[in-house]
Amino acid sequence: MARASRAESERTGARIRATAQAMFAAHGYTAVGLAEVAQRAQVTRGAIYHHYASKAGLFAAVHEAAQSAVARQIADAVRGIEDPWESLRVGSRAFLTAALSDQVRRILLIDAPAVLGWQAWRDADAANSARLLGEVLAQVHDDGTLAVEPDAARAVLSGAMNEVVMWAATQGGPEHALAAGWAALEAALRGLRHCDPVRTGP
Repeated sequence: MARASRAESERTGARIRATAQAMFAAHGYTAVGLAEVAQRAQVTRGAIYHHYASKAGLFAAVHEAAQSAVARQIADAVRGIEDPWESLRVGSRAFLTAALSDQVRRILLIDAPAVLGWQAWRDADAANSARLLGEVLAQVHDDGTLAVEPDAARAVLSGAMNEVVMWAATQGGPEHALAAGWAALEAALRGLRHCDPVRTGP
């Protein structure tokens, strides 16, 4: 019986989070009230407080789930790609596309820095998309293709990608902004690459 209760509690928490994510994505943090979330999720407000303690706590859980979803989309996009540089290029494009999707754009790029603070936002990014970026840059470095130190490249590219998606999120035409942002980022990637790879391993 205890296991069933735990499982039901987890399902309720997930339903609340999914409902809130759709509402935050569509309307923004300030426009969403917990009473409306409870009504749409078919739970009581007490259930929301039990699982997430507050509206800010619920948003933090939604933000964490959104960050994880973006990281999964990047991992899916590069799965099966053997060339490290191509994986870096495809993964970078996948990050832009995923972060600018309607499901997470407002949550990740507009509300999260204000609601959670920059440090919490950076920590979540570091644990998800930036972690994947660091891993592929290490591979590119070992392959002899990277023209600079991988930690420096990670700082440059992570900052550039985050700035590009934040800029693109505020533009009227997200598709055009994505294309323009990717063109700029791809140029930056080319600047970090050795023209003739120099192997650093045995």
